[in-house]
Amino acid sequence: MSKFALLFLTFFFGGILAALFVVPTAAFVVYQMVYFLNPDNRWWAASIPGLRYSFITVLLMMLVLGMKYKELSARSPWSKQPVFKWLVALVVLYLFMYQHAIVPGYHRSFMIDFIKIVIIMALAYKLIPTQKALDAVLWTYVIGATYIGYVATVTGRNADGRVEGIGMIDTGGDSNYTSAALVPALVLLMYYAWLGNKKMKLFSALCGAFIANGLVLINSRGAFLGAVVGVGFFLCYMLFSKYQRQGQRGMAILIILAGLGGGWYVTDETFWARMSTLTNVEDGSESGSHRIEFWLATFDVMRDHPLGVGIGGYQALSRNYLPEEYFEHADSKVVHSTWFQSLGELGWPGPVVLLCLIGSALRLSHKTKKYLLEQDSDHFNPEAYFKMLALEGGLLAYLVAATFIDRLRAEVLYWMIMFIAAAANVYYLQYIQAKDASVRRKTRGRLMHRSSIKEPLPE
Repeated sequence: MSKFALLFLTFFFGGILAALFVVPTAAFVVYQMVYFLNPDNRWWAASIPGLRYSFITVLLMMLVLGMKYKELSARSPWSKQPVFKWLVALVVLYLFMYQHAIVPGYHRSFMIDFIKIVIIMALAYKLIPTQKALDAVLWTYVIGATYIGYVATVTGRNADGRVEGIGMIDTGGDSNYTSAALVPALVLLMYYAWLGNKKMKLFSALCGAFIANGLVLINSRGAFLGAVVGVGFFLCYMLFSKYQRQGQRGMAILIILAGLGGGWYVTDETFWARMSTLTNVEDGSESGSHRIEFWLATFDVMRDHPLGVGIGGYQALSRNYLPEEYFEHADSKVVHSTWFQSLGELGWPGPVVLLCLIGSALRLSHKTKKYLLEQDSDHFNPEAYFKMLALEGGLLAYLVAATFIDRLRAEVLYWMIMFIAAAANVYYLQYIQAKDASVRRKTRGRLMHRSSIKEPLPE
């Protein structure tokens, strides 16, 4: 048995025991690990039993939640999270579209996969009731992204200058899908490299090096833009926010210099040659600007199919709406944008519900930051405030990358939304809930006290 296979089995079964007997959060941590390691498609897969590892971890999450439901629900109620209402709305749209899908069998298969994602996110939210649990799942995500960066490093580019076939369970080996999932990790690593202790700073630098090198080797332009926007978003707050810690701007400048130096070291001529095509809009095959035609074709599809075409419908109809020159090497084309994918698959309500879902998460994050800032100086928690900003930056980075690929049902997209929801619960909703409960107890106590006072008898 290979060392990788032995290590995987150790963490897998050890995580199951930890979830059952130590801390429920370990159940989702094991799920994350299986997602990134993707054991069925690794070179060491032949050395491990042929189990349904991902399915087992979901059953584990259900079992642990059932065992601790009363305790976990009291701290993380679904009803307080508007994001779950919009997730359910997306599920309803997919169920409705099943009756109108151009390719019903294809739609049904991926619709079921999406319903599973929603269920998993709902379970995971319950299993992240504390700050330690939140940090555990965030670090598991970062370490998983680091592993993918490591695999990209040891695999190297193919003849086309890309790294293919190294992705997670839901990427199908597509390099663009894989690289998009790595981008938010860079923003989170900036947060931990800044506010962590010396060991955490060193470990963050190591993880960042592997992830950045993996992104360079994969050579995805959308992921590059997402990284620039997400990292830039967080750095702007570090530099220009009026809420400053001692040495904050100096650390931001140090991160910028280290990033530029590291970027110069890991990037090569192939990477910059591909990134330079972003400005060559005259040649759509090089710059990817022909994707705009794919996006605009969605409106033509909607003109003929106002209710949408369901999952796979755009691909099935693409020859009817795109020039023949785009089909020299493929029989069909995808829309190449999560936003237009939502429009084509779900009709006009699709992008509206998607924006409402993202907006609800960001609104809750804003309320959390506002609550943290309203605390007096003795109780202000800058680590929590900037963690919310890092999570916002990570979601923004993923959305930018997903603008150029079809990732409406990507797990990491909903992870980032769920992470924001869980962080808002830990740093805001639980305190509001505790305050409301305290007010109710005091009110009940006063009423009981008044009712216990007897009126004097008349003489």
